[in-house]
Amino acid sequence: MKEFTPRPYQQKIIDFILSHPRCAVYAGMGMGKTSSTLAALQKLKTLESSAFPVLILAPLRVAAGTWPQEIKKWDFSLSCSVVTGSQKQRAKALACTCDIYTANYEQLPWLVESLEDSWPFRTVVCDESTRLKSFRLGGSKSSRARALSTVAWTKVRRFIELTGTPASNGLIDLWGQMWFIDRGKSLGKSFSAFAGAFFDAYQVGASSYAIRYEPRITAEKQIQERIKPVTLSLKSEDYFDIQQPIVTQVSVCLPDTVMTMYNELKRDLMAKLSDETEITAVNAAALSSKCLQCASGSIYLDFGQKKDLHTEKLQALESIIEEAAGEPVIVAYHWKFSAEKILARFKTARLLDKDPETIGAWNRGEIPILVTNPASAGHGLNLQDGGRILVIFDEWWDLEQYLQVIERIGPTRQMQAGHPRSVYIYHIIARGTLDTAVMNRLQTKRKVQESLLDFLREESI
Repeated sequence: MKEFTPRPYQQKIIDFILSHPRCAVYAGMGMGKTSSTLAALQKLKTLESSAFPVLILAPLRVAAGTWPQEIKKWDFSLSCSVVTGSQKQRAKALACTCDIYTANYEQLPWLVESLEDSWPFRTVVCDESTRLKSFRLGGSKSSRARALSTVAWTKVRRFIELTGTPASNGLIDLWGQMWFIDRGKSLGKSFSAFAGAFFDAYQVGASSYAIRYEPRITAEKQIQERIKPVTLSLKSEDYFDIQQPIVTQVSVCLPDTVMTMYNELKRDLMAKLSDETEITAVNAAALSSKCLQCASGSIYLDFGQKKDLHTEKLQALESIIEEAAGEPVIVAYHWKFSAEKILARFKTARLLDKDPETIGAWNRGEIPILVTNPASAGHGLNLQDGGRILVIFDEWWDLEQYLQVIERIGPTRQMQAGHPRSVYIYHIIARGTLDTAVMNRLQTKRKVQESLLDFLREESI
């Protein structure tokens, strides 16, 4: 556990939350919104105890894993209860006396109905607040947002929204989110008032219910000015060196049964035969491979058969894709079974094959999720026009392949193509497994290689 020391931009987040009881923080991926919010809540615990308890709403994996893990990671003095799982499990978690309760958005109708007039939460944090974009007065496509609206202004003192992409589908997404912040003060008392003030409406097809909203020329600037008092917007490009990728490690916990299997494999990494002959090279490498397979979700058996073990990495990938909010994502795999599971789970995903048109479609923004093996995405491929987010799904030892797949969308190529923007690299790591060792080893190798190249370059000047 470490003491949390905020970076300058994180201190801005903390100060803004403390000084604005109801606010929205729009900060890009990898900027530490979670830890900054927790730091603000820890200060609030001393300064404004009436703001507790706190309900944090987030996508399931984030609610169950990320928020509790961040509390432990930085040793915040905040107790936490995770309200997920079966109804019995949720009720038990809700009965605990804690500072913070985390829940996924799907639990909102149940929470509101089961707590009724005894709703205890005085602060609500909405992580990935775009989940509220469909809220409408008098009727809403989202039963979750509708349920939250019944307590948002009568029971809640502080309301904090977090997202990096508040308007991924356009400015029209903002009204539902802002209603929970200022009840229509900035963008209109109703959605129809908002749409009428800033958009032109066009009927789509023969249906009178299908309407396309096009913002007027001055809409963006006007909307920005109106919401500015209660929103903090931070771009990673303003605080990070865009010549270096922003690398984030996303940890997942494997089920107990899988960890038991994994630890049995781990004990055999260095083994001896009955005649005291040591297992070397090929055998050790094979066992290493099985450990990494286990970490990724399946394991190959004899005769090419495989056994599926868990879906933890798939769930983490889903959260990353959700946070990207429409931005295209490249997913790098090593094991064939990983590619198969990713393609099956995400119907819009497409495998990077030998067809040149696949690369063209990616660079035109027509492929939301591109699935590739680093061995086939090496030298010469230009993928930077299509996106800037890379997820390493399977960890593997090969440094050259690792560097090459990063370079396909890397900062240098982004700049050369006229895209002065940050590049994000996500490693999905199974906690307590060989994944961590591989990632650390790659980083060590990289430093050695860079030092050698720097030395040779200096000698040639």
